[in-house]
Amino acid sequence: MSDSGDRELNEFGYTNQLRRTLGGFHTFAAGISYISVLTGVFQLSYLGLSEGGPAYWWSWPAVFAGQLMVALCFAELAAHYPVAGSVYNWAKKLSNPHLAWMAGWMMLLASIVSISATALAYQRTLPQISSFFQFIGDGTGTSDAANGVLLAALLIVFTTLVNAFGVKLMARINSAGVFVELLFAVLLVVFLAFHLVRGPGVVTETNGTGAGHAGGYLGAFLIAGIASSYVMYGFDTAASLGEESLNPHRNAPKAIMRALIASFLLGGLIILFALMAVGDIHAPELGTAGLQYVLTDALGPAVGRMFLFVVFIAITVCVLAVHTAAIRIAFAMARDNALPCGSKLARVTEKTGTPVLPAIVIGVLAVALLLVNIDSTQIFSAVTSLAIILIYLSYLLVTVPMLVRRLRGGWPREDAPPGRFSLGRWGLPVNVLAVLWGGVMTINLAWPRNEIYNASPPYHWYLQWISVLFVGVFAAGGFAYYWFVQRHRIGVLADHAAPAAGGPEEGSR
Repeated sequence: MSDSGDRELNEFGYTNQLRRTLGGFHTFAAGISYISVLTGVFQLSYLGLSEGGPAYWWSWPAVFAGQLMVALCFAELAAHYPVAGSVYNWAKKLSNPHLAWMAGWMMLLASIVSISATALAYQRTLPQISSFFQFIGDGTGTSDAANGVLLAALLIVFTTLVNAFGVKLMARINSAGVFVELLFAVLLVVFLAFHLVRGPGVVTETNGTGAGHAGGYLGAFLIAGIASSYVMYGFDTAASLGEESLNPHRNAPKAIMRALIASFLLGGLIILFALMAVGDIHAPELGTAGLQYVLTDALGPAVGRMFLFVVFIAITVCVLAVHTAAIRIAFAMARDNALPCGSKLARVTEKTGTPVLPAIVIGVLAVALLLVNIDSTQIFSAVTSLAIILIYLSYLLVTVPMLVRRLRGGWPREDAPPGRFSLGRWGLPVNVLAVLWGGVMTINLAWPRNEIYNASPPYHWYLQWISVLFVGVFAAGGFAYYWFVQRHRIGVLADHAAPAAGGPEEGSR
């Protein structure tokens, strides 16, 4: 029983209604497709290059080092508690249902926004492959935003249908997409290596981006580094599929670490070699189109379009993975009756073995959110940034209580079976660094900078301060709803309660 993970489910008061069909590569693929190095690098490299020049590359290993501390903590938790809605249930086990609800609420909200934002990456890719995909207008102004919304909506409809048909279909499509993405990421590194025109010293060039910043280049670097911060997260998805995985205690921790490390290595090499291969390192297109420009400039239009097609595949499986993770968060909270209509959202369809209603609701909300982008692209970009802040905050709501438990001697578990991943004596320093990193990055991401939140017309004070306003309103408003309405209804639903449960379980009122 312990090998399957069902014993830990009983500790939470649950019985498993999901189907265990996913192997080791499936869980790894879920984690790495959520990170999706090709999607993130090609969607956001323009930000790093425009704000920090080629030297922004150093933010890649810096962000990796910080996120590695978080991933190590999560790997230890996944070895003990491979449970759906990982962040939500981990926070509940480490602290209390109130903090857990906040962690789950922030992660769920951030995931829905991330689905919409990532799906919009189609507009940066498909029209460059062929003008056929520019269904609306000529790709400028409002038509660009409207066409992006159309392409993104079609993708979200696809991910909704796939997730509704069951985790097995999702895993097959996701794993195939990840295999193609990894293969061509390696090939891209090789192709770029044959077209180098300068040495690695290019990563010391700032292109004068430090001018005008009070802190000199450090100020510019902190902004540019946000591009890397937007990529390396979501590795906890491997653990969130724990109730649908075979041997999750071993597979989930490995998948978390392998997904992050593989993404770091491939992404770092792609950015480095692209900067070494581009013809003109000062080309203005680097700050507007990013690495998409490098593909056609260094490799030629034909080869460039081939790799852009792989980026299209990467975006597809990335949105699919984010959608899958969001469903697991919603399902985990719903079976505790911690969301409105919890009994309906937590219902697992017998035919597919998956919760269908959350897939549909999340898909509808993500498409509805896209409509903001048509006339208010700047507001949508700001909201996208805020989603990343919420993810970092939700991670902190796990690593902080974990640190408190360590200091009090309540972690790691004394009754844990032998052989599970453990940080041992390194647990405390790693946990401290994870908390410090999360706090610093949250502040850096939320800092009210014009470059991120008020970069183009119309200039409004509330756009510059939207990070503070948005997080404050949604955190306070969400918790107020929980405290005054939903808190009194929370309890493990009867359909999901462990057979031996004779009363309220952990997470119930």
